[in-house]
Amino acid sequence: MNRLRQWYAAPAAAGEMRRGSVQCLSSGMLHHMAYTEWGDATNPRVLLCVHGLTRNARDFDPLARALADQYRVICPDVAGRGESDWLRNKADYSVPNYMQHMLVLLAHLGVAQVDWVGTSMGGLIGMSLAALPNAPIRKLVLNDAGAVVSARSLQRIAGYVGLAPDFASLAEAEIYMRDTYAGFGLLTDKQWRFLTEHALRALPEGGWRMLYDPAIGDAMRTSPILFDLNLWHLYDAIRAQTVVLRGAESDLLSHDTAAEMALRGPRAHLVEIPGVGHAPMLMDDIQTAIVRNFLLSR
Repeated sequence: MNRLRQWYAAPAAAGEMRRGSVQCLSSGMLHHMAYTEWGDATNPRVLLCVHGLTRNARDFDPLARALADQYRVICPDVAGRGESDWLRNKADYSVPNYMQHMLVLLAHLGVAQVDWVGTSMGGLIGMSLAALPNAPIRKLVLNDAGAVVSARSLQRIAGYVGLAPDFASLAEAEIYMRDTYAGFGLLTDKQWRFLTEHALRALPEGGWRMLYDPAIGDAMRTSPILFDLNLWHLYDAIRAQTVVLRGAESDLLSHDTAAEMALRGPRAHLVEIPGVGHAPMLMDDIQTAIVRNFLLSR
């Protein structure tokens, strides 16, 4: 009942977060993809912010708030994460399927063109869409995502996705978050608590569990990860203005790959963020300003 009240309450003001959902199709089964929305709902300038593999839309609250004066900001919970439905066919947890969901979302919003901020997996979805002929993406922010994804990072991620224990308390969960996602960098205690609270769901019998379908990680463990994932064929096809944000200590996007991305394809502007690994969380004023300045530049 509380969930229904949240979703069907009176509309929020333009500067506040609102919630919505859209119906998608995967393997012949209908399911809902949830999203948060910020800014003027009539603003034709739309920004899509798409999260990483195990994350959800609430990661973008600070960035969305910082851009709501200029954009209608939409932050989806990709299928199997956050408030979105879990998929019946676990093989549908794939970038090609997510691309279709995003196109359904754009049709639902009634927009033909958007700017895009994608963290990790969200960047790979954006890159895949931006590589298409007549792509709907005008400007593209690739946040620690790029043309080569290292095998080492995929092995690390496969070692924790879907394997988290249940937690007796938020404090216990926060310890896990700080350890597992240490690559986020030096976040404040308040930021870590925010990320922890929105990464969990309360269990009826007490305790907490991660807010994503653990089956998301299964595909990564079905066979050994021996080689880097090479996506240059996608990146080189992109025509959108692009910026690449790289955590200077990232194990997913190497400096050499990021530097080459500045020289070919859309010739992205490269910004490396010190003291951060995988991935910058776009929560502090410096990181949000980098994104804002790029998106609002001509």
